[in-house]
Amino acid sequence: MTYLIEQLINGICQGAIYALFAIGYTIIVGVVGLVSFTFGEVIMIGAFAALFTATLTGGNILLTILFSFAASGLIGIVIHKICYEKFFESARYIPLICTIGMSMLIKNTVQILFGSETKAMPEVIPLGGIQIGNYRITYVQCTVMVVVTVLCILLSIFLNKTKQGVILRAVSQDRKAAAMVGIDVSGATLMGNVLGCGIGGVAGMLYALYYGSLSASMGGMATMKAFSSSVLGGLVDIQASAIGGLLIGISENYGIALFSSSLRDMIAFVFLIIVLIFFPKGLRIKIGRKAK
Repeated sequence: MTYLIEQLINGICQGAIYALFAIGYTIIVGVVGLVSFTFGEVIMIGAFAALFTATLTGGNILLTILFSFAASGLIGIVIHKICYEKFFESARYIPLICTIGMSMLIKNTVQILFGSETKAMPEVIPLGGIQIGNYRITYVQCTVMVVVTVLCILLSIFLNKTKQGVILRAVSQDRKAAAMVGIDVSGATLMGNVLGCGIGGVAGMLYALYYGSLSASMGGMATMKAFSSSVLGGLVDIQASAIGGLLIGISENYGIALFSSSLRDMIAFVFLIIVLIFFPKGLRIKIGRKAK
């Protein structure tokens, strides 16, 4: 029983990182209106930014988070200018192909500059943890949960209480109607892409921190986890996508407990397939929202 509770704690922590993947990805898809294949590389950039910031600052967690957000947000600007800005009125496959090419470019550039081998993440968070009865929660897990919670609260305030947030929500709901009332749709999509990429960068930092390692090729699986979590939320619902990330993290850890760690990724995608068989429009229908 104790082992199963520990796996639940691990699953919630890992799922929180996946939830952050999903939130960033859903913001991009919702505002830009296009599926992106560069998100994994954005996550990877955030992880590498964390590596260098932690090395230079001696492990200052706040600076590491800020620099990961800024570095990935900057990549988001580049991606928007190259892959999206000129192609909103073009066939949808054109920007999609552009994101595939940009993904390969970013990945290979990082491999050339920093090598393709796996790198160890510096010890930003001290070892040890908090003992609660028979269960132990590490400081890294506590940090992940705190950072994810704070980011979600700040994002909720931004989207619901600020003018820029209302603009993003308006564009995500109906771009043509938003343009008709005078909203700068191009500027809003740029802002949404930067915000989504920045959140993805912080998620990449947490991922590297949680596992203690990172590599230039980590983006491939990260993209699939982000996409899978977002699909469980119908690709447009931030809250449901975050729930999807949590469910995938928990299912992975229980799958490892019952079967084998080598089946981690397969278990997650089997779970995704099962959910979509019964709820093809995602889990939004289960949290009180009608799927459009």
